[in-house]
Amino acid sequence: MSLAPYSEPFAKFRDWFQLASRKETNDPNAMALATVGSEGQPSLRMVLLKEADERGFVFYTNYESKKGRQILETRRAALCLHWKSLARQVRVEGLVENVSDLEADAYFASRDRSSQIGAWASQQSRPLESRFELEKRIALFAAKHAVGTVPRPPYWSGFRCIPGLIEFWENRPFRLHDRLVYHRSGEGWSTEKLFP
Repeated sequence: MSLAPYSEPFAKFRDWFQLASRKETNDPNAMALATVGSEGQPSLRMVLLKEADERGFVFYTNYESKKGRQILETRRAALCLHWKSLARQVRVEGLVENVSDLEADAYFASRDRSSQIGAWASQQSRPLESRFELEKRIALFAAKHAVGTVPRPPYWSGFRCIPGLIEFWENRPFRLHDRLVYHRSGEGWSTEKLFP
């Protein structure tokens, strides 16, 4: 397999992601999301990639969560998708924007009803006294939204990471891996290979 550059990174990402979707048995769209707050301490967690195109990489969350607050504060993030079955990974670094209300509403409407209720019930990243407290909140919001569609909470939406850098990494024998980096350059992209 070759890491020969495409003229832009998104076609390459689509090719790799399509292959991962066929080969990776668990959550091929799982990605590590790194954020940092004003104190400079990095924070890392797994999220699910919900859309990727020329505009960027989209994921959804509670804006009042730790990651939501940090992104709204700094407007920066880094992502990493790792497909062990393919011995490949993709790293992304960039600025972050909010998705539109229309996009967030459409994605929220596509979620399972229990996940929609969960978005209302969970005060994400805040202290929880007991599991019973969460179960009470789930029951409360399930009753509140027992009939009809569940509206999207005002604090729940999506972010789009607009890449300034995308690195494609592929395993090679003796740890002499292939690394190809795309750097945003004006309206286009420049590429460089890196030592492993």
